[in-house]
Amino acid sequence: MNSPSSLPNKKQAPAVELEAATFAAGCFWGVEHILKQIRGVVETTVGYTGGHTNNPSYEEVCTGTTGYAEAVRVKYDPRELTYTELLGYFWRLHDPTQLNRQGPDIGTQYRSVIFYHSEEQRQAAEESKAKFDRSGVFEKKAVTEIRPAAPFCNAEEYHQDYLAKHPERSCHMLRPA
Repeated sequence: MNSPSSLPNKKQAPAVELEAATFAAGCFWGVEHILKQIRGVVETTVGYTGGHTNNPSYEEVCTGTTGYAEAVRVKYDPRELTYTELLGYFWRLHDPTQLNRQGPDIGTQYRSVIFYHSEEQRQAAEESKAKFDRSGVFEKKAVTEIRPAAPFCNAEEYHQDYLAKHPERSCHMLRPA
């Protein structure tokens, strides 16, 4: 029988504490599809946030009267991806100068919003927006809102990972220019 001192010394790696980020940048199908391909993104969930009713349905959000935005909540590994890097992807995956629309999708539910989960995220979001505006990528300044993370309501199951489940469908974000 082995004594405790003769057993191999196996150290458990500490569990990684994932961080959360929430972005609204138009139709959540395309936003999710792009974000989930980024190295360090561990999980994505599409849903609704920033509104004023309880447990809205997709149909209710589409009316534009609930205050909700279609959004993607991201869980990411901060050892592989920083929040600042994630913000860089956010600015590139949509046109943040368009008010309440992205491509053919029009309405307040398609607005551009960074929902921050900490004071550090708020500061990083403000700095990245200022950097975007100085970059001159677009003639107009970003209309992106920067707001505290609000309760997040998961969208219906059929919306989760929609474009992977329906490869015959498309999204204006994924079409070649």
